[in-house]
Amino acid sequence: MTNRRSFLKHLGIGALGLSVLPVMATPAYFNRRKELFFSISLAQWSLHKTIFGGKLDNLDFPETARKTFGIDAVEYVNQFFKDKATDKSYLGNLLQRANDNGVKNILIMIDGEGDLGATSDKARLKAVENHYKWVEAAKFLGCHAIRVNAAGKGTPEAVKTAAIDGLGRLSEFAAQHSINVIVENHGGISSHGDWLSAVLQGVGKANCGSLPDFGNFYEYDRYQGVKDLMPFAKGVSAKANVFDENGDEADIDYVRMLQIVKDAGYNGYIGIEYEGDELSEEEGIKATKRLLERVGAALS
Repeated sequence: MTNRRSFLKHLGIGALGLSVLPVMATPAYFNRRKELFFSISLAQWSLHKTIFGGKLDNLDFPETARKTFGIDAVEYVNQFFKDKATDKSYLGNLLQRANDNGVKNILIMIDGEGDLGATSDKARLKAVENHYKWVEAAKFLGCHAIRVNAAGKGTPEAVKTAAIDGLGRLSEFAAQHSINVIVENHGGISSHGDWLSAVLQGVGKANCGSLPDFGNFYEYDRYQGVKDLMPFAKGVSAKANVFDENGDEADIDYVRMLQIVKDAGYNGYIGIEYEGDELSEEEGIKATKRLLERVGAALS
């Protein structure tokens, strides 16, 4: 067992160490965590079973993020308050809950408002207009973005043309509110990184970017997909499902993924999105956070 004197000698500070120990060798000194090159946020979808099961109210999400997980930034999902987009009283309450807990509202993930890549002009324009209220809600809550989907039915080229138009129109409206429109690889043709990056290039607007999700690539190499989307990234989603005995995600190489993110010069928020079944939602979120912190510290 190493005693205090031999420990000080090992540090190379000898008797002098007795005077400097309170400054440099306190528990706080040795427990300091290396600052990560990114910040961690919590995607509300990680708790979708808990919320849909009535065990957590949407209004309590910011407090839960802070007090249960030690996370001070959140990403909402519109499904959990879909009828409240224009309810300023409700949104004000949600904002106050976040502020009271020192939590930053990052974005709102939007689903179920129509296909922005619909090849029908009428359907596409309706979808664009359906998203306006969420742009305004995001602005009210202090978010920087809404996450949308580049969905549509038709050939990849036809949907691409339509999505460029739909995203472009929505981005023009969002720019008036200083809100970003960010697109996730979220199934279908949007999970092909080359296709989605071409769409974003076609939109060509500063406030229209991507939200690369580590897990949502099905017929496309996930690492290449993230590389494709990182030049447009205004957010990143750390998907996790299953963990091995070492605490690593069993199917996603987080070292490789975070290196791609870092190499792209990204230093914004990475949102935890746990979707697994083997761990509870609470334990899955904590496991994902530990993984991000461990790998992030090694790469920072």
